[in-house]
Amino acid sequence: MPARHPSTNTLKAAALEDPQVLQRCADELDGPVPVRVPLPVARKGRGAVGAPRHRFASDVREWADDGWTPATAAAPVAGDADQHLEEGAWWQQDAESLPTQVHEEQARSAIQKNDSPDIFFDHSVNPYRGCEHGCIYCYARPYHSYLNLSPGLDFETQLFAKTNIAQVLKAEISRPRYQPASLNIGSATDCYQPIERELGLTRQLIEVLSEAEHPFSLITKSSAVERDIDLIAAAARKNAAAVYITITSLDPQLTRLLEPRAAAPHRRLRTIRRLAEAGIPVGVSVAPHIPFLTEDMEEVLAAAREAGASTAFYTVLRLPWELNGVFQQWLQAHYPQRAARVMQRVRDLHQISEADRLRGKSYDSQSFSRMKGQGLWADLVRQRFVRACAQLGYGRERLEMDWRGFEAWRARQLPVPRQAGAAQAPHPGQGNLF
Repeated sequence: MPARHPSTNTLKAAALEDPQVLQRCADELDGPVPVRVPLPVARKGRGAVGAPRHRFASDVREWADDGWTPATAAAPVAGDADQHLEEGAWWQQDAESLPTQVHEEQARSAIQKNDSPDIFFDHSVNPYRGCEHGCIYCYARPYHSYLNLSPGLDFETQLFAKTNIAQVLKAEISRPRYQPASLNIGSATDCYQPIERELGLTRQLIEVLSEAEHPFSLITKSSAVERDIDLIAAAARKNAAAVYITITSLDPQLTRLLEPRAAAPHRRLRTIRRLAEAGIPVGVSVAPHIPFLTEDMEEVLAAAREAGASTAFYTVLRLPWELNGVFQQWLQAHYPQRAARVMQRVRDLHQISEADRLRGKSYDSQSFSRMKGQGLWADLVRQRFVRACAQLGYGRERLEMDWRGFEAWRARQLPVPRQAGAAQAPHPGQGNLF
């Protein structure tokens, strides 16, 4: 008779009697249980999809499934292959709207000196910390870490207004030791974000600079700058003012996700037209260039030129400090199918080595390369920009400001020096012994 093979139940029983098998099973039960981590949740009207801890935080928190979280049948999870995942990413849209909180603070100084050789201005003034526009690519997000706040949602919901900034600025430019230099308003956060409508701090700064005839520039992506056309146009007639409007893309759906509370692209083009018609020099900032997302650079330049922009510049996406994680969370929430592809090209733009990529690095902060990138892909973007500007007739020379008005104003503010050796009139009743 042929030999009978042991049944499956018999093999299982024999295996369970083996002490080594029992120990291995026990170790596996005690090991980590794989969890299905949900995708980041998009917030209504907000750019960041979470509030990750900042680099100075002493505690670390991470998501874990304890079995009490209810499962959502219609919700995809990280790792699932779904060709319609990007189109259906709005299933995770949270209907709850986070409120904006504004904290007033007293500024001890107004003018911040810039020592970066690849930035076109020497001084800057920022009336606000944090920005309600919620631009997910904003390089100023990591600055909120110094306030013990998250660069994510806290950056766009916990805002700080420097209520005395105009008075401090006037005192600083009136000092005899003040060295006049090119000054930009709103270099870190947008000076015309929504809370400017009520607080008016930016207009106060422009009033101070206009009174002193101090040349200035400002950069914004808001149409609220039209409110101050009267002051800016008067300064522009003295060759002492310029405005730059940022247009990342002409795609309204994309910009709604990138910059949820900023003006729509068509509204910014109308702002360029109104500023140009008022005689104000207007430039367009096509920034930042994000591979496989903002790929309409030529269309943006053409539309801005037709609206009246005379100069243009661009930068590539920069991801310093915590912004690296904040931006990648946003990619996973809105464009999960192309997230890896976008990040790969971003690292190519900054020529990140393979060893640094494994460590999670996505950005090189070296001067002269951080803004425009380096390498093959960065050179291709540069060629696109230069060619489009040449075809459209954009000026490449920096606008030279007229400082004669400010020098005259400062001369009127300084006390008249007493001439050496001048005889003083004797005090009444005082005898003159000489």
